[in-house]
Amino acid sequence: MNTIQFFGAFELGLIYGLVALGVYLSFRVLDFPDLTVDGSFPLGAAISGILIVSGYPPLIATLAAVVGGLMAGVITGWLTLRWKILNLLASILTMTALYSVNLRIMGRPNLSLLGEKTLFSFVPDLCSSLDISPTFIMPAIICLIALALWFILFWFLKTSFGLAIRATGANPRMSMAQGVCTKTTTYAGIAVSNGLVALGGSLFAQSQGFADVTVGAGTIIIGLASVIIGEALFHTRSILIALASCLVGSIIFRLIVALALNASGIGLQASDLNLVTSLLVAVAMIVPEVRKKLSVHRAKK
Repeated sequence: MNTIQFFGAFELGLIYGLVALGVYLSFRVLDFPDLTVDGSFPLGAAISGILIVSGYPPLIATLAAVVGGLMAGVITGWLTLRWKILNLLASILTMTALYSVNLRIMGRPNLSLLGEKTLFSFVPDLCSSLDISPTFIMPAIICLIALALWFILFWFLKTSFGLAIRATGANPRMSMAQGVCTKTTTYAGIAVSNGLVALGGSLFAQSQGFADVTVGAGTIIIGLASVIIGEALFHTRSILIALASCLVGSIIFRLIVALALNASGIGLQASDLNLVTSLLVAVAMIVPEVRKKLSVHRAKK
């Protein structure tokens, strides 16, 4: 793996780190298995892409993508809380519907953003003035964005409303007994989760130069893999470190995938991406169980 491939994987890891943050919020904090992310990721790419092509400022297009993700999360929450549909099934229904919605938004299966003004259009001029390759500048810019969102999400979860969301996921009945409106916190948590994922989709489209309805395939697996890898590396109950571990896990996941697909002796191809992803997730989930059994075995001796 050369330098360009390394920094490209690092950049994608940071973008999908936003997905990992969203998945952590729904799966770990709120205890809500949400598969909507497979639809909200391309939704963010579709909304920002069509608005940019239509001449809207990139910042407005990005904010609109976040709003679209928020609405997707609210719909999933509405199906679950209002109509008592199982959360997993409700998220699958929303995800499936979003495929057609994304096609409607873009009017075609894919959309090119090459030559359009995006959030990263200033990078070539910046690279020229600093005499630095875009290979290094792009990951640095996205890293700053990811760190900013990491801190904002940490601050949000430390507020009284954020603590109410965490309490809802930990013990809904006790939260209700303490006067917390668990429906409101669930709506908010799922909305913010998908808003982060849609933002990741928007940044993906603008950095890679295209939006496609299929870019969301396997997003939930990537997000879960990043969370699990991060948790395996950082054994802590601190929400600050837990959120940071999502970003680190996402970067490590993308680097491992890049290494696997570029290893000449293994014989893997780009079409084996889903296979590599599934194997990594399986290994990441098996390792903690193996460690637990080994520790119990040692304790018995």
